[in-house]
Amino acid sequence: MPVPTHPDPRLLRAFVTVAGELHFTRAAACLYVAQQALSRDVRRLERELGCELFVRTTRQVSLTADGERLLPYARAVLQAQDDLLAAAGQARPLLVDLNSPGLQTPRRVLHRARELSPGHELMARYESGLTWAAAELLAGRLDASFGRFAGLAPALRSALDQQPVRHEPMAVVLPEDHPLAPLSEVPLAALAGETVYAGAGNPRTPEWTDLARQLFRGRGIMLAPPAPLAVGEEEFQRMMARTRHPILAVVDFPPLPSTVLRPLVDPVPLSPVSLVWRKGMVHPALEGLRRAATVVGVEQGWLRVPERGWIPASDSVVMASP
Repeated sequence: MPVPTHPDPRLLRAFVTVAGELHFTRAAACLYVAQQALSRDVRRLERELGCELFVRTTRQVSLTADGERLLPYARAVLQAQDDLLAAAGQARPLLVDLNSPGLQTPRRVLHRARELSPGHELMARYESGLTWAAAELLAGRLDASFGRFAGLAPALRSALDQQPVRHEPMAVVLPEDHPLAPLSEVPLAALAGETVYAGAGNPRTPEWTDLARQLFRGRGIMLAPPAPLAVGEEEFQRMMARTRHPILAVVDFPPLPSTVLRPLVDPVPLSPVSLVWRKGMVHPALEGLRRAATVVGVEQGWLRVPERGWIPASDSVVMASP
């Protein structure tokens, strides 16, 4: 069988990782892939090279003579690829929008990405909403953002890629003297008759307002009318203190003075969070950011839907995609 002109680096990385671990299960964990997929990649490389690279038994995995001979060359190819990607990416950092200071979901993913990719620079930005950030992504002024992908206009979605990150439980921010404040959890039915602020009129976050509108529909909860855009935490607190409207939020929303944060229940409304980037974008740190989203999501069980969880049908489709 002829040797391929351009061996797939992914297959070479599979070979090198298995050679380092001499154990398919551990190697699959290192690469964040299924063991079956890793075995298929190694078999494919063996077919393309026309030689057997490993001896596999029920008890152990060992390199063949051909595997020993080819291993240093495979490592050299991968090192050259890593050097090339590093050179291409060293001119600028990966610009990652975290929406707003204090929101923990994107921040935790970014921190883990920095741990997993110490050789790459990832810098935080704050664009306040995915709709606004999407325009920045398409203009090349941002590289990645987080938010509700199903809430974007179809034209925007068609130009972007996404990876589901979290079904984040929603909450309500209440003045500390509000009648519902003593509750540890607030049933949605208890908000009937309330006017709740959810960013109506904010051009940066219409996807959030749309999610609130769908949640409030048929429950007697009124959406607070548009208010002047408050820039900065101090102005936001001042506006909320004046209107005294409850605020629709998420369970990791940062604390505000003179308020309490209470999770919503019966049902548990979920804010669907995706990692979003421009289609076709190439940057050596993007894979590390995606891997970090997967790792943190698995550790925290972020993609599990709780019993009696609520999410719009359109978002369920998006969050079920690979």
